[in-house]
Amino acid sequence: MPQAVADYVEHRDFGEVDSIKRGILQLYSDDIGKFANGDAGHVRGIFAQIPGQLSKHEKRFTLASVDKGARSREYDSAFFWLEDARLVNLCRNSTDPLVGLGLYEDNDSFKCYMADTGLLVSQAFADRETTPDDVYRDILFDKLSLNEGMLVENAVAQQFRANGRKLYFFSRSDRTDASKTMEIDFLIVREYDNAAMKPRISPIEVKSTKRYGVSSLDKFRKRYAQRLGEEYVLHPRQLEVNGERIKLPLYMAHCL
Repeated sequence: MPQAVADYVEHRDFGEVDSIKRGILQLYSDDIGKFANGDAGHVRGIFAQIPGQLSKHEKRFTLASVDKGARSREYDSAFFWLEDARLVNLCRNSTDPLVGLGLYEDNDSFKCYMADTGLLVSQAFADRETTPDDVYRDILFDKLSLNEGMLVENAVAQQFRANGRKLYFFSRSDRTDASKTMEIDFLIVREYDNAAMKPRISPIEVKSTKRYGVSSLDKFRKRYAQRLGEEYVLHPRQLEVNGERIKLPLYMAHCL
């Protein structure tokens, strides 16, 4: 948020920044009450659950977290309202990774990111009057005990949406065959040099730590090799190129 950034540049005070962000979140809540009409309750319920849902390993949004008896069709308009208001970025599961990713959307399987990662930090501590200063310092010095993967993946989603990309991921589970169980954080379509610049799928994994595995990426390449171009790992390290696998610093997500 520009106001929060400008204040930090001038005062270097995390407390003031957090106060500004919480004020913005309150304005969001007020606007939901004014403009979401009959969906206000559902919209507020979804918005409040975003940090908890993103802190899970799979990060997919589960309506039962809002209401145990919830049905997806009852909440469709609430998600549409949040996305249309640009408060969230929805990432949908594309069940068959072909160039037309939108043709294979599973509307019941999606992740719900906040449109602003800075606000996500404050929203994660909504039950406290302020977000502790040490949380912000730990983010700066890479010592965060909070689920850092939640923030990093949200920031990547924010960069992709700023570039105009619609968000897709891939998830498949098979209890009888582990080789078919995989989850890819993001899928994008890019022109591929080795296919005469024809579009190909590029799978993207996001890593928040310097030590990590890429088993899902390996399985995905093995199963769908003919459909793929370059594959990317966004990580807190420098650029590495190993054949079709390109590892980029997290801040370079906007280049994709």
